[in-house]
Amino acid sequence: MYTDDDLKAALDAGAIDRINYLSLAEFLAARLALRGTTAAAAAAVPVRRFDLTHLLWYAGALIVMAAMTIFTTTAFNALGGGALIITGLFYAFAFGAFGNALWRSPETRTPGGLALTVAVAMVPMIIYGIQDALDLWRFAQGKPGEYKAFFPYIHGSWIYMELATVAAAALVMRFRPFPFLLMPAGIALWFFSMDIVVWLAHFDTVATRANVSVLFGLATIAAAWAVDLKARDKGDYAFWLHIFGIMTFWGGLTAQDSKGEIGPLLYCLINVGLLLFAVYMNRRVYAVFGTIGVATYLGHLAAQVFRDFLAFSFVLTLIGVGVIALGIWYNKNRDRFARWLDASLPAGLRRLRPH
Repeated sequence: MYTDDDLKAALDAGAIDRINYLSLAEFLAARLALRGTTAAAAAAVPVRRFDLTHLLWYAGALIVMAAMTIFTTTAFNALGGGALIITGLFYAFAFGAFGNALWRSPETRTPGGLALTVAVAMVPMIIYGIQDALDLWRFAQGKPGEYKAFFPYIHGSWIYMELATVAAAALVMRFRPFPFLLMPAGIALWFFSMDIVVWLAHFDTVATRANVSVLFGLATIAAAWAVDLKARDKGDYAFWLHIFGIMTFWGGLTAQDSKGEIGPLLYCLINVGLLLFAVYMNRRVYAVFGTIGVATYLGHLAAQVFRDFLAFSFVLTLIGVGVIALGIWYNKNRDRFARWLDASLPAGLRRLRPH
């Protein structure tokens, strides 16, 4: 009996092209469905769906995290760091035990993973309470304010909480792999990319923040690639890394201060590259930011370069029509383009493409 791994190995080896791979995969899946899948076969093929049940599960988990990390902390802050430690540990252990119990059953694995995510989300509160209770702020950059300021304000002292959150998410992922666990880790990494510059106070300039953001975003995107290569067929574990990676990279890129028109043109070309990359990786989030970037560049041209050129809007219209025509041409030749791309790229890069 041939497995999907065998088909992918044949694809990577060049024995079949991507078109044949997709056709074979669909054909075998249809035959498997007609025969009736066994429990083991069904478990081997991940089914991704999102319905009202999942919506309620995710909404409930987010409400709990919001309540514990934003709203109720004001009351606990009045009692000091010790109360935050006790409360955070109680919620972490309670939701951790609850999630671990639910994880054992396939029918309740999703709410179990969400409960584990809530437990991880308690980590920054616990670390904040420890630093406050033991007066460890003197080893950082001073007390950054109330815990609720963790979300809207940038401060170098937050980095310990961010690193602890990433470590906790990685530890739980090691034993209970659940994609949403990377959401708090992704947020922590995003915050870390901003706070680390403030931590290095003597480098704290707008240009330095932008450069660090670009580099950190690229590193996060590279990490998302690595996750895609390792676990693409087991679940979309890289989803949140891609989101926060491109947010960090694109934000730093947009904040660059460029003189002349070479810089903005390069900015536009990079965003066009993001659009192509979105198609290549089948990750729409890159297309969202790429589109905003291109629109930003066009707005720059309209407001600065061609503000007195009445025909500029008509030129943009022609460009838009040309892009639509290019899309029609690509739609007619996509299979030929896919075969050419598979033949041109090394096996390592081909593995990054969606199956």
